[in-house]
Amino acid sequence: MTLAVAGLGTVGAGTVKLLHENRALIAARAGADVAVGAVSARDASKNRGVDLSNFQWFDDPVEMATQADADIFVELIGGSGGAAKAAVLAALGAGKHVVTANKALIAHHGAALAERAEAAGLVLAYEAAVAGGIPIIKVMREGLAANRFDRVYGILNGTCNYILTAMRETGGEFADILAEAQALGYAEADPSFDIDGVDAAHKLAILAALAFGSAVRFEDLHIEGIRDISALDIKSVDELGYRIKLLGIANRQEGRAELRVHPCLVDKSAPIAAVEGVTNAVVAEGNFVGSVICEGPGAGAGPTASAVVSDVIDIARGIKLPTFATPVSSMPVLETSPMDGHRGCHYIRLTVHDQPGVIADVAAALRDEGISVESMLQRGRGTEADGAVPVILTTHETTEAALNRALSRISAMSTTLGPPCVLRIESL
Repeated sequence: MTLAVAGLGTVGAGTVKLLHENRALIAARAGADVAVGAVSARDASKNRGVDLSNFQWFDDPVEMATQADADIFVELIGGSGGAAKAAVLAALGAGKHVVTANKALIAHHGAALAERAEAAGLVLAYEAAVAGGIPIIKVMREGLAANRFDRVYGILNGTCNYILTAMRETGGEFADILAEAQALGYAEADPSFDIDGVDAAHKLAILAALAFGSAVRFEDLHIEGIRDISALDIKSVDELGYRIKLLGIANRQEGRAELRVHPCLVDKSAPIAAVEGVTNAVVAEGNFVGSVICEGPGAGAGPTASAVVSDVIDIARGIKLPTFATPVSSMPVLETSPMDGHRGCHYIRLTVHDQPGVIADVAAALRDEGISVESMLQRGRGTEADGAVPVILTTHETTEAALNRALSRISAMSTTLGPPCVLRIESL
């Protein structure tokens, strides 16, 4: 079984290394020798820490997809379009199975690519696209295949989980901890995809398609990041009995689904609250099996290469499953619910002038929208009569629409300084 590997970054080099070091073991488990025959990357002269001298080199991954003598095309380029998409389409057109770690590609084009693969009798495999070394795709598509899923959720981005963990452990502010994460290699030089929730959203879109047997429109996801979370928020929610986690949540009720990525308050006693650092965790709730939690490394050369090669081994064994567990030809487009209709409890941090009547005005705005306050904390006193103070509220269950109307009114008050920080409280 011969592979053509496109992309020789961290994961690509890790995959080549794994295939070399564990070649005999892989052959025994796959029932066939598995070897790289061709590779493609932008710079042939770069030292990647692995010996590439025995492989056919292609500058163009699309050319390699069509010309290389290979059974499986392994796409590790990244990105939702461009060379990655063109090369995968070319590989499928040339009759090659495809293994990819590209979450953006599958999130945006997975249904269309699956349709091509299944029509041609080929495999499109993507275990490495979600949660790195955690075999969550295999768990849901095979081990739990007898179950109906109504909810799947998890910590899907290690960078954000590391930042939130470090903020709680050190008391540091977001910007300082982000800089440390970049210095340690846990965050990219441009961390936007991670800290703004897009990376987690790509993974959630894939999990939702798999869980619900439906084609997901990425634009239907509600996405928020963690930029606005302060050290004060971390400290305050800890006192309230919660921890903050960036979660991706796919929840289906009455034929419609909520697909949302945002920071959440989760009770300290919830298993997912104990998942710290760069670790990922996914919880799949099946109607017969109950709640299944998978936890482990969500990124890195070794864990991601492990997931890539697991797909290669399945193909070598002759395992051929529908891309999203259900044949794509029978997958309807997933109907989603707007966030305005979401019901839940909320944490709100306001910064207001320290003067009489402010709290009464805030309470009136909430009262007029039928929002009940569960708790309130006021931090300190302003240094002057109208100095700024933080006020922290938690609410009972309400709709997003009602809360947004109340917050719009509160933000317009002359006594309110800056936009509020709002976090949803999740019962998990």
